[in-house]
Amino acid sequence: MKKSKFLEDIETIFSRDPAAKSWFEVISCYPGLHALWSHRLSNLLWRTKFPGFMWLARFFSTLSRMITGIEIHPGVSIGRRLFIDHGNGVVIGETSEIGDDCTIYQGVTLGGTSL
Repeated sequence: MKKSKFLEDIETIFSRDPAAKSWFEVISCYPGLHALWSHRLSNLLWRTKFPGFMWLARFFSTLSRMITGIEIHPGVSIGRRLFIDHGNGVVIGETSEIGDDCTIYQGVTLGGTSL
């Protein structure tokens, strides 16, 4: 039986962060997880290509950046089991493609640097 991405995200944190003590702590106190879950919603809206939904995707992305300090463009393709640890200052641009089982630390910028 295939696990949900949300359950898999929580298990990923437990497997990669020895400081994670409980499910409640992970769900409530890990900004990398909050940014990833927010991205999933934004990406779903972005992929509709409906102009109003694309704006809403950007809006949710901006709110997430203000709350978590992690900027992920709604058009980014992200694989399974991404772990963003100490994510403040992480920027993931629209042209990025992140595969399965990646870990990203603070201050990393992914994506194009020019037009």
